[in-house]
Amino acid sequence: MPPDPDVVSRKPARSRAALVLALIIGLFLGVLAFGAMGWLMLSRTSGADLLSRMWSSATGRTLTIDVSQPTVVDRIQRLQRLETVIYTMDKVVSGAKENSVLPDFLAGDRLLMLVHGEVVAGIDFSDLKPGDVRVDGKKVHLHLPAPQIFRTRLDSAKTRVYSRQTGLLVPTDPNLETQVRQQAEQQLQEAAMADGILRTAQQNALSTIRSLLQGLGFDSIDFD
Repeated sequence: MPPDPDVVSRKPARSRAALVLALIIGLFLGVLAFGAMGWLMLSRTSGADLLSRMWSSATGRTLTIDVSQPTVVDRIQRLQRLETVIYTMDKVVSGAKENSVLPDFLAGDRLLMLVHGEVVAGIDFSDLKPGDVRVDGKKVHLHLPAPQIFRTRLDSAKTRVYSRQTGLLVPTDPNLETQVRQQAEQQLQEAAMADGILRTAQQNALSTIRSLLQGLGFDSIDFD
């Protein structure tokens, strides 16, 4: 019995369709393979930078600085007692106890002391009041507390009695050295004041506050 011609004609058609489908699938897989290789190469070079930038954008943080008046006052007050200058001095100080009748070699008591001391000055910003700060946009005007002496002290390790002479008829006065030290501290502070320690302390404080406020974003900073 001869073959049915319709069946014979359908077989080649199905073969051609299967071949076309196989070509399409092969082309698609080739594109995928080429894309995967390209992505791998990209990820090894600029792709890493791209991913890094994308990650940074997703996880990055924005800097925000509050420059309102309460914040400025609080930032400055945190400085508290800002020591801005230290004045040091070496000095020879003398002290003596004398008798109005007898000469010194009989009733006198004299000593020379070599002293080393320092005077520390600055501004106490805990005294700053809200009314001392005026903020207008990126402009700020401040009225700072007056500079002051924080402490005056002698360095005991570098301070010593250079010489002492006591009369033949009197004992050594135990209070004389203490009194000379007190006098030395007073002279040290007076010398620092005469050399303008408070003016220097204020200038240094202004420089410190200016840097602080510029860091907060202010463009114009005025003091009175």
